[in-house]
Amino acid sequence: MFQDVLPALLLSLKVSFWASGLNLVLGVAVGWLLARCRFPGRNLLDVVFTLPMVLPPTVMGYYLLVLFGRNGTLGQLLQEYFGISLIFTWQGAVLAATTVTFPLVCKPARAAFEEVNPQLEQAARVLGLGEWAVFLRVTLPLAWRGILAGLLLAFARALGEFGATLMIAGSIPNQTQTLSIAVYEAVQAGDDALATKLVILISAVCVAVLWSVNHLAKAKDKA
Repeated sequence: MFQDVLPALLLSLKVSFWASGLNLVLGVAVGWLLARCRFPGRNLLDVVFTLPMVLPPTVMGYYLLVLFGRNGTLGQLLQEYFGISLIFTWQGAVLAATTVTFPLVCKPARAAFEEVNPQLEQAARVLGLGEWAVFLRVTLPLAWRGILAGLLLAFARALGEFGATLMIAGSIPNQTQTLSIAVYEAVQAGDDALATKLVILISAVCVAVLWSVNHLAKAKDKA
């Protein structure tokens, strides 16, 4: 029944998993930095990292094209030194999804870290734990629910990403055509049956993710 939408589904899942994995590392690191460190320009940095949440995805896609396109500074460096081009590739779709969903991981991670009592961390240091051990054994176990909730939201958002992905990765069937782009192409082609299948798939995944987030929120309130 869903054989004709399987390539777009698998590609979307691959892009979403990669974007979520990257944001798990980057978002948690930046969230901890903003929650625990005080330095000049901290508020400005927070604004910059929040921009993808409020800017139109097509604007973010344009910024990525300027930076990572064939004539962009980072794009030329990647091409010259590593032979890598992100334009019109699934890796470009990962870049777009990672950028757009970054605030959805960073902001909840920061809030979760700010809820952790610093005195607990200090007590662990007094007992002889190093900074990395304190983070892994004290801070992270107390903040993981908030981080996971943000990560699930980011996964769902990455699954439905459209504007930035279309700008940088295009719409190449079986290569860069994700579920959301496939919906657009199906509607443009007048294929309502295919569009309906795609919409059902995306909606089902998003409902499952939102249910999981609500379940985590209730578990956090009870803890």
